[in-house]
Amino acid sequence: MDKQPEKTWIELEEFVAVSKLPKERVLALIQDKSIESKHDAQKIWVDLHSAAQILAKRGGSKSLVAAKAGYPTLLENTPTDPAYVEKTINTILNLHDKVVGAKDETIAAYKNENTLLKEALISMQEIYDEDKKTIALLQEELDRVREEVEFMRRKYRLMWGKVTDMGNLK
Repeated sequence: MDKQPEKTWIELEEFVAVSKLPKERVLALIQDKSIESKHDAQKIWVDLHSAAQILAKRGGSKSLVAAKAGYPTLLENTPTDPAYVEKTINTILNLHDKVVGAKDETIAAYKNENTLLKEALISMQEIYDEDKKTIALLQEELDRVREEVEFMRRKYRLMWGKVTDMGNLK
């Protein structure tokens, strides 16, 4: 059984830029169903598999013209087999998918790291707030103890002052 490859879609403008075909020619190929396409509200999407076959046919005819014009090196260095072109495009697409996957993994890792850092920052802020409350409480307690010490000093001064005054009476 021949497994049908998964369709990979690319925007029409991007395909025109990559293929170097005139937009009108691509639209004509879409119109006569040589290239599969789908349409949404704003964009036209082109199937890369069917487009690769069209590019392979186009590349094959150019190589023959180049060979007739006396450029054999161009023919030797450019494999025109549609299967080769399709494999090359599929390899590029697979690499692209791997890069996109790696990008997604990297983004997920950064999100996890950011979440961890955010939680750590929130935890540190809570600890800081608790420490601030503890410091304020200890400051109040210290003020109370100072007042108590000052009160005791006055009390003892008064008490010892009376005692010394009594001693002077003799």
